[in-house]
Amino acid sequence: MFLVVFRNRKRTEMDAAAYAADAARMEELARAQPGFISFKGYVADDGEVIALSEWASAEAAQAWGRHPDHALVQGRGRDAYYESYTLYTADNPRTHHFERHPA
Repeated sequence: MFLVVFRNRKRTEMDAAAYAADAARMEELARAQPGFISFKGYVADDGEVIALSEWASAEAAQAWGRHPDHALVQGRGRDAYYESYTLYTADNPRTHHFERHPA
């Protein structure tokens, strides 16, 4: 598994409707990519956003990063949507799992 963590803060003056449309389209495209496993996003009380995506391999995640539509929206994100962001990646992250089973 390959994990991508995208931490970001949006610009206060951004076009929220345009961002929402781009985000929905990118999630739809990402889910159709070979090697896609999952995507979830979280918003903190202070407005910071954490987006987590899981991929079958680093190559699958990198291919998504190079997808022409995704690359176009990445540029728009830097120009119009994000105040700041940090991208973290981890290949085969150490994982601990707990799940309660019904008695």
